[in-house]
Amino acid sequence: MRAIVVSAFRAEPALVEVPKPEPAAGEVRVKIEYASLNPYDWQTLDGDVTGPARRVFPLVIGVDFAGRVDMIGSGDNPFRVGDAVLGRVTTTAPGRAPGSAPGPAPGTGTYCEYVSVPHDSPIVLAPGELPLRTAAALPSAGMAASQILEAASVRPGGRLLVIGAAGGVGSCLTQLATARDVRVIAAVRGDERTRMGALGAALTIDTTTGPGALEAAVREVCPDGVDALVDLVSTDPASFAPHAALVRTGGVALSTRGAAGPATAPAGSRAADFRLAPTAVLLATLAKATASGTLSVPIDVELPLEKAPQALAENRAGGARGKTLFVL
Repeated sequence: MRAIVVSAFRAEPALVEVPKPEPAAGEVRVKIEYASLNPYDWQTLDGDVTGPARRVFPLVIGVDFAGRVDMIGSGDNPFRVGDAVLGRVTTTAPGRAPGSAPGPAPGTGTYCEYVSVPHDSPIVLAPGELPLRTAAALPSAGMAASQILEAASVRPGGRLLVIGAAGGVGSCLTQLATARDVRVIAAVRGDERTRMGALGAALTIDTTTGPGALEAAVREVCPDGVDALVDLVSTDPASFAPHAALVRTGGVALSTRGAAGPATAPAGSRAADFRLAPTAVLLATLAKATASGTLSVPIDVELPLEKAPQALAENRAGGARGKTLFVL
C-alpha cells in the first residue's frame, strides 16, 4: 500500500510502498478514505512529542482517519465489514503483550491506504449524516478542544484567550466555549475576524499587526486579565510567559506544546501543560454533535497523499486556517 513514512527523526517524509497491515485478534482493518493533518504529526517527526511511547521506524505518519472497515480480526468485535468509521490511532502498537515496550509499529499511522487498530481504541461508527471527509478532521481537534475546555474551567460569562485560534483545535474550542456562554478572545495570524466571529469569537486579534498588539487589545477589554489562556503555538517558556501574564489572579494558563511551568504563571494563577487523553466515548459524542450541526470542523484544503510532505512543512510554518485533509 502507499504510505508517507520517515526512516528516522527529522528525516524527510517520503511516499513509499509498505506491506498492508493484517488485523490481529481484537482489531479491525480500515480502508482509509481521508486522513487529516495535525501539528502533532510533524512534532512527532521532530522528536518533540514527550511520553512513554517508543517510535519504531520506518514510521508511517498521522493519527486521524476516516474510512470503512475492510477486515475483522479474530475474536469478539463490535464492528462489521463495510462500517463507516472515524478514529485516532493510539501510540501503542497492536499485538504487543502487556508490559512490553510501547510504540507504533510500521503501518499503524494514517497517511496510508489501510490501518489496523484495536476495536476498543478511539474508533467509532460514523453517524449516517456525517460525511467521512468531515469525520476525518474531527478526532484530535475535537477531543483536544473538549478536554481543554474542561481543564480551563471557565464559568459562563468568563473570558478565554486562545492563541492560534484559527486552526482545527482553536476553531472547535471557540465553538464549544461559546456554546457554554464563555467569551472567546481569538488571537490569530492575519485578518480572521469574519470567520472567527462566525464560529462565536467575541473578539479577534491579529497578532501580526505589530509588537504588543495582543497585549494591548486584551488589556483594553480585560484590564484585570482573562480567566483562562490556551496557548496552541508557543514552544518554550520564554514565548509562553508573556501570554500567561495576561491571566488574572486565580486563572489558569494552558499550553499544548509543553511550554508551561510554575515560573511562567503570574503570582496567584496556575500554568500547566495539556495532554490529550482520547477516548471512544468522547469521540462518539463529538461525532454526533458534528453530524447534527452543533459543531463545525472547518476544512481548509483537500490534497492527494503525495502532497503530504509539502503540507506538513506549511503547517509547521504556522498560520493554519482549519484542517488539511489527505484524500486516499
